[in-house]
Amino acid sequence: MTDIFLEGGRALIGSELAETSLSVSGTSIERIDSSRGRARLAIDARDLLVLPGIVDLHGDAFERQMMPRAGVDFPIDVALADSDRQAISNGITTVFHATTCSWEPGLRSADNARELMEAIERQRPQFAADTRFHLRHETYNLDAEAKITQWLAEGRVDLFAFNDHMDGTVADMAKPRKRNRMVERTGLTSEDFDGLVARIVSRAADVPASVSRLAAVARTAGVRMLSHDDATPAMRREFRQLGADIAEFPINEETARAAASHGDAIVYGAPNVVRGGSHTGWTKASDMIAKGLCSVLASDYYYPAQLLAAFRLAADGVLPLPKAWDLVSAGPARATGLADRGLIADGRRADILLVDDTVQLRPRLVAVIAGGKLVHLTDATRLLSAAATPREAIVAA
Repeated sequence: MTDIFLEGGRALIGSELAETSLSVSGTSIERIDSSRGRARLAIDARDLLVLPGIVDLHGDAFERQMMPRAGVDFPIDVALADSDRQAISNGITTVFHATTCSWEPGLRSADNARELMEAIERQRPQFAADTRFHLRHETYNLDAEAKITQWLAEGRVDLFAFNDHMDGTVADMAKPRKRNRMVERTGLTSEDFDGLVARIVSRAADVPASVSRLAAVARTAGVRMLSHDDATPAMRREFRQLGADIAEFPINEETARAAASHGDAIVYGAPNVVRGGSHTGWTKASDMIAKGLCSVLASDYYYPAQLLAAFRLAADGVLPLPKAWDLVSAGPARATGLADRGLIADGRRADILLVDDTVQLRPRLVAVIAGGKLVHLTDATRLLSAAATPREAIVAA
């Protein structure tokens, strides 16, 4: 692996931006405030921000590569390769593909989740981003419990979330536009979809016990758990007692405060920040951030959002950039137990972004180093001339 030297740049060191150079050796940051030494690859980072790579613990934008239009499917391997390029080009160096495992057939079925998991495992060595599997279990999908139990026990799941969208599904069936979208996604006829929902709802009494059993398996396997769209402090407490200490998109301030009071990680969507509010009309993420009720921003459904959101928070005076960047890098790294990344420090994983922040609110990604490799470069003039090859190396050759 080629050693890399970054000359100059305003690097985020701890909670401060400092002018410095740094060197990368192998997969790690070797030294801060270093000289070039024998590094064959050097990049001029002067006038650029040098930031730790983005960690995305919940992103499902890859679904658009799999099914860009309702009923139009593309091979999973093609979709994942394209999603990897999109993630990297938006500064995401660690990505958890948030895969819904639902009672629905089609895009969000258990079979599709298995195929996606297997494809990630096969293609992982080819990806530029460190790619992981975040399984979003729809709790009414009782028929998938045995499969999920096996996947958890085998260590094939990196994050495990409990989702319950059944009330929303039933409510949306009375709204023609949303109903049609759901039906199209499943590939069923309207009548068959109605029958399926009725059968699933009829098993509601069996859901709590299934959730408890799966949580026990996840705890034993050491898999971090999340609960999705917690609606009340009581709901958050119940999931915390099961071991799910990450609150994903709590839908009101009361629930977010209950999570914060117990030290739970709190996740909101970065698109919410960029757009100035939730597309569902729920909690405004920037308000929660200003009140200290958010520790992680995820890409959710739009890969560019994390990079843009951090700079939006800084421009709006909600947080200084170092603290805003914590929400997309060190914060999600802590929440997912990845202690080797999220910070620029000696010995940490070399996930590094070079960002041109000249235009307010429109940061431009110049280069991405992921796991010690230069995987994205938009300005070749930043490459410095090669270091001279030591004479002894020439003689030895």
